[in-house]
Amino acid sequence: MYDLPGYRRPPAGTQPNLVHPPYRSTMTRAPALPLVPLPTTLSEITGPLFGHTQVRPKDSDLTVHHAGAPLGERIVVTGRVLDADGRPVPNTLIEVWQANAGGRYRHPVDQREAVPLDPNFTGAGRAATDADGAYRFTTIKPGAYAWRNHHNAWRPAHIHFSLFGPSFLTRIVTQMYFPGDPLLALDPIVMGIPDERGRQSMIARFDLDATVPDVALGYRFDIVLRCRDATPREDGTGWS
Repeated sequence: MYDLPGYRRPPAGTQPNLVHPPYRSTMTRAPALPLVPLPTTLSEITGPLFGHTQVRPKDSDLTVHHAGAPLGERIVVTGRVLDADGRPVPNTLIEVWQANAGGRYRHPVDQREAVPLDPNFTGAGRAATDADGAYRFTTIKPGAYAWRNHHNAWRPAHIHFSLFGPSFLTRIVTQMYFPGDPLLALDPIVMGIPDERGRQSMIARFDLDATVPDVALGYRFDIVLRCRDATPREDGTGWS
């Protein structure tokens, strides 16, 4: 990384390394040469901007966009986006995407016939944080899925999060995992984060207050943007 004006390096060990041999894709996706810093112009700092009016209330409920109800366990995921000093970050666009309850994505690359698609679940949603930095999604708990990183490799259940700052050029991407998942300790992506606190910050915690009686269990996932407690982000390693 470079010490660019207005940029602070994350504390050592809190973010995943660009090259992590147990996660094979990083060997070919990570930059092989030093990055070349480019000057930032005013247009790159100020735009393009997303329109808050384009985020509709139902965009945050991934269970209501089809004719029928999706298969699987319904859950609520809520939390806050905070800065390094614990202050809320309002008006931040959050987009999520995930596999269905069987562990399959609605994506042309995912063609596993052994895992069917759910016709009533697309697996993508979005929301904008409120004045307190809070967000809330209703969705289906994703399933684990096999991948070909190594023999008998399985990815833990997870939800992808993308956060935009004041413009589309200030974006971070991370993943949220579920407590008690036995696959976490076996996953080279999770274990690619050197700092145990960093790994724990990516695991949601059960939240009874967010639980909807007779409908959905609740999970809380706060996202910290900077400082030692910052939520680890992808940084171009191509997490899947």
